Amino acid sequence: MASSELAGSAAAMEIEVRGPEAEPSRPQFPALKPHEMSDGKVQFRKVAVPPHRFSPLKRCWMDMYTPVYEQMKIDIRMNLKARRVELKTRPDTPDVSNLQKCADFVHAFMLGFDVADALALLRLDDLYVDSFEIKDVKALHGEHLSRAIGRLSGKGGKTKFAIENSTRTRIVIADTKIHILGSFINIKVARDSLCSLILGSPAGKVYSKLRAVTARLAERY
Repeated sequence: MASSELAGSAAAMEIEVRGPEAEPSRPQFPALKPHEMSDGKVQFRKVAVPPHRFSPLKRCWMDMYTPVYEQMKIDIRMNLKARRVELKTRPDTPDVSNLQKCADFVHAFMLGFDVADALALLRLDDLYVDSFEIKDVKALHGEHLSRAIGRLSGKGGKTKFAIENSTRTRIVIADTKIHILGSFINIKVARDSLCSLILGSPAGKVYSKLRAVTARLAERY
């Protein structure tokens, strides 16, 4: 009995001594690049250019081209025949997500956001663009629709700017379509305020509710 215990303890000591030495070293591989992850295939994104955004795109092209090509390492070009912006990865693209970020950036500009505002999509990960129409909230026609759009923007854009500043978002009102750029929680607060205005709430009541909601958010975060 004693001899078996001694043999077992000797075997255990042998395993402890030889264990770390016999264990092979863990291989270290460099991170894969985007073109390597897709088996050497180049990844593409295409963003259509609406007719009313062609002139602004022509005017702001260099402001968009510089961060996409130099900072994000993504090739970008304007296809004049197909009227769309085309993006593709390069061998030196540092992150596979850069292509989608650039596509979202170009798409935000096509929706009507300024280049300076849309650039935040390249720098931050938790920003999104949410879109909806006035008819999704309430079916309005004629003068009722015109008054709803007037309530959304306010005199000289006063109401829209107040919602943007309170919720730290950017809002584009394009006819009956509304686009909101911001974080998920801030988009929800801004959307609730805009929906209240569409349903007929006066601006003063919306301001009071907005102040209360933003104060609670500030305490929470």
